[in-house]
Amino acid sequence: VKASNSLSFSLQAKMSRPVQARRLEGIDKNIWVEFVKLAAAYSKANLGQGFPDFPAPDFLTEAFTRALSEGNHMLHQYTRAFGHPPLVKVLAQFFEKLLGRDLDPMTNVMVTVGAYQALFCCFQALVDEGDEVIIIEPFFDCYEPMVKMAGGTPVFVSLRPNPPKDGKLMSSADWQLDPAELASKFNERTKAIVLNSPNNPLGKVFSRGELGLIAELCVKHDVLCISDEVYEWLVYDGKQHIRIASLQGMWDRTVIIGSAGKTFSATGWKVGWVVGPNRLLQHLRTVHQNSVYHCATIAQEAVAQGFQRELMLYGKPESYFVQLPKELQQKRDWLVQSLDGVGMKPIVPEGTYFLVADISQFKSDVPDAPNSDEPYDYRFAKWMVKNKGLAAIPLSAFYSNAHKNNYTNFIRFCFAKEEATLKAANDILQKWKQEKTS
Repeated sequence: VKASNSLSFSLQAKMSRPVQARRLEGIDKNIWVEFVKLAAAYSKANLGQGFPDFPAPDFLTEAFTRALSEGNHMLHQYTRAFGHPPLVKVLAQFFEKLLGRDLDPMTNVMVTVGAYQALFCCFQALVDEGDEVIIIEPFFDCYEPMVKMAGGTPVFVSLRPNPPKDGKLMSSADWQLDPAELASKFNERTKAIVLNSPNNPLGKVFSRGELGLIAELCVKHDVLCISDEVYEWLVYDGKQHIRIASLQGMWDRTVIIGSAGKTFSATGWKVGWVVGPNRLLQHLRTVHQNSVYHCATIAQEAVAQGFQRELMLYGKPESYFVQLPKELQQKRDWLVQSLDGVGMKPIVPEGTYFLVADISQFKSDVPDAPNSDEPYDYRFAKWMVKNKGLAAIPLSAFYSNAHKNNYTNFIRFCFAKEEATLKAANDILQKWKQEKTS
């Protein structure tokens, strides 16, 4: 009996020991898990998660089909770990044109499993215990947990809204950094700043002046820049996407992150890349080879053919990179009009798939929960999908805990959707408005 009791105690003692690594503490919750589930169960119009519900371009899917059917059996096998040679070569050619510098496809470009893995490689390779990483709020939500998993400390600086005084709709350009506040975040512990332009969720396209300010501080304090540019082609109203790596002193300290998912409307393919100096990319390659090692060969082959087409058509009207932003700008304008018409004030985005709207005039519709720790916009978005069938994402999900409660009157919509989806959303909003006024 004693032996049996002793064994039982030993098993219990072992089971009481924590199994998870400390680096996972506090980062286990993920907004997408909850809201994707809610949208699947209740939504009649899903403007929540950021993916198009329209098809990828024919030339891209045809390239994929050709890669599958033309009998090159090696496309079903491993390719080069750091990027399929045809893809890194054409990406180098493309970025040489965009950055105005010579690039080596083997050392200045690396292909990743989507931009998400590119970000993970950056933080794991470049951030050490105790390093500080500046994150501009609102930010794509994975930046903070990825910094923490690398042992770094996120330091937040917010874009501040400056509403126009003439009664016009606010633009994403009206959300700006305070130069003194930004400068105060840089110190001897600062290792990197994360820049996301065009910005998800606001749709802000950082101006040359704003990028110049960031570049000046990076050079002065010897800080790296992780530049998330996945929406680089999705810029509206004649605005220009400026690459911070092209500014003086920035190439040697910048890693550019891109995405075929956003570039070619094929988010499920999970093909991303990093472009930058070999002194930085050599460390990203170490993380890559010891994590995923390799990305899907056929998807890379098809994306390479997509880029070869776009290189030939660069700047021409028939280029997909010219056509797609025109189509999305029309969708954006349609959703802006629809939201404004019912009193859910939109902040007009200069780029991306996304539009943030002020829900203040709809607050009376959602029951108050005085004892709830949940931010108001979370409750509003959940109520809206369950009761109205319209899915969106709360803006405070894109803020740190310290600043969440300052931005709970906004939700984010994705307008990269088919006309039928946007029409369904408009019908819901119109019906809702009628219910409010009757």
